[in-house]
Amino acid sequence: MIGRLIQLFKIARKLASSGALDTIDQIYKIPFFLKIFFELLSVGSVKKKENNSKTRGEKLCDALEGMGTTFIKLGQFLATRPDIIGKELANDLEKLQDRLPPFEMEKAKQILKNEIGQKQYDDIIELSKPIAAASIAQVHFAKIKSDGNNKEIAIKILRPNIEKVFNEELDALMLFASIIETFIKKARRLKLVEVVHLLREITNIEMDLRFEAAAANELYENTINDKGFKVPKIYWPYTSKKVLTLDRVNGVSIRELDTLRSKEINLKSVAQNLIQHFLRQAVRDGFFHADMHQGNLFVDNDGNIVPVDFGIMGRLDKNNKKYLAEILYGFIQRDYVKVAEVHFQAGLVPKTASKEEFAQALRSVGEPIFGQNIKDISGGNLLAQLFEITEKFNMPTQTQLILLQKTMVVVEGVARRLYPETNIWNVSKPILQNWLENLKGPEAKITSAIDTSSEILKRIPDFPKIMDQANYALQLIAEGKLNISSNGSSSLQLEKIKIKNFRNNVIISILSVVIVSLLVF
Repeated sequence: MIGRLIQLFKIARKLASSGALDTIDQIYKIPFFLKIFFELLSVGSVKKKENNSKTRGEKLCDALEGMGTTFIKLGQFLATRPDIIGKELANDLEKLQDRLPPFEMEKAKQILKNEIGQKQYDDIIELSKPIAAASIAQVHFAKIKSDGNNKEIAIKILRPNIEKVFNEELDALMLFASIIETFIKKARRLKLVEVVHLLREITNIEMDLRFEAAAANELYENTINDKGFKVPKIYWPYTSKKVLTLDRVNGVSIRELDTLRSKEINLKSVAQNLIQHFLRQAVRDGFFHADMHQGNLFVDNDGNIVPVDFGIMGRLDKNNKKYLAEILYGFIQRDYVKVAEVHFQAGLVPKTASKEEFAQALRSVGEPIFGQNIKDISGGNLLAQLFEITEKFNMPTQTQLILLQKTMVVVEGVARRLYPETNIWNVSKPILQNWLENLKGPEAKITSAIDTSSEILKRIPDFPKIMDQANYALQLIAEGKLNISSNGSSSLQLEKIKIKNFRNNVIISILSVVIVSLLVF
């Protein structure tokens, strides 16, 4: 408990001296008593001066970078949640970069040896100095002996003790978020405790590089036959919780347009491939690279797009894949009634809503967009406006679709930078049309019927037990002994209970110290 309070004190001083609070105050007004509290905490520290020529988001980026790894990650996470912080601030936080010094070479070698074992370590030759350093890990180039040849690889190594540092700071942030929500009612709508809890879940996954390796491997297998897209191969014997080893990318960053032109790479083809491969991953596989900015994309000598950094991936279920494809295709056809029907069939709009009014609202989104030059239309922005409309019809926000929409905006931006005349809709149409035809074709219907029948047959022996359980549940509900409402995930509820107990213990401890002091003195 004392350790968490000390950590919270350190974070509070960082917030007070970094300039982050001044920027936050411009966005969400901070209560006067909290300002005084943080001013007192910053006594003795050098307070960072603001550059008034920068936007609020840019100032916040600078402050978060100055506060260290956990806060860089927090900013990057918030950039993916415009539903929480708003679009403008989310766009600014997207520029947040990891600009951190690498850790020592000797430590990197020791971690590598401990994680993969002496035998595998001895097979690694020409281990380079760090070529990139981020908040969680750094990357080295090397070679390994494979089938009698020297294979060029890239090795990603976690920072020493990074998991401990993150979790200690997140524990303190969780307590801080709980205190803020307790004393500032207006802050409750921001769901700060849930934000920190979700950040913890994401970073704990990211800090196990086996998960990133598995994601890369799944994308590799999904796209192995896709021409123009090449995912680096994972080397599992050289991969562990703290080490990820994969093919070294021999290519040019997609941002280096002049170099790509000098290599006579067809930029129009690369731009079209980028959009089509992203859509193919989303609607065909339901699993897509969700961080496809310019720094994570390369082009090899054959014109293949090569992605790196598989820490953030998106996943869509069967219904959402169909929902996405039919909505985009419906907008391409300007069939707003069809798009409305898709929403109602998927149960995404309350049954009490008017289908005709919803179709009219969709038309209000589509027609102004299609009044523009078609090459300037953004599918990502279309989805963003669609989500704004759906909020008015009390549709629940679906996080996976927001992540997809943000990725689509980034992909379209990269594609248009490569080839400004890229016609997003002409490029997208064949992918969406082909997928919908396959979905509704005879083969798909037969497969669906077989799967459904198989599932029913599997469950027939369980029917008597299921009926007994259903009757028992109905009896409990009738007696008022069963509450069927849910307030979120069990892990989040457990986290909230732990924080509440801890907060109460802190208050009791402080009161005890005050009482003892009064009795003694």
